[in-house]
Amino acid sequence: MPNNRKRMVGTVVSDKMQKTVVVAIENRMMHPIYRKVITKTRKVMAHDETGVGVGALVRIVQSKPMSRRKRWVVEEVLQQQDELRS
Repeated sequence: MPNNRKRMVGTVVSDKMQKTVVVAIENRMMHPIYRKVITKTRKVMAHDETGVGVGALVRIVQSKPMSRRKRWVVEEVLQQQDELRS
């Protein structure tokens, strides 16, 4: 039975908190009037038990509220920062 929780892919931009990372999610869309591609970035806090570093590409999944601003959990690390540099 599959669950229907939202999943998103983003880049870790901050890991200064304990067990929490800030993930930036980029959304590219075409402007309705000017027809140019624009990038909108949204930052969310996600719970992280593994200790992912800044710059890693992660998949986050929606969860129950863990604190006032934390409603996401790091589900999987898709690419580490070391792999991105190579």
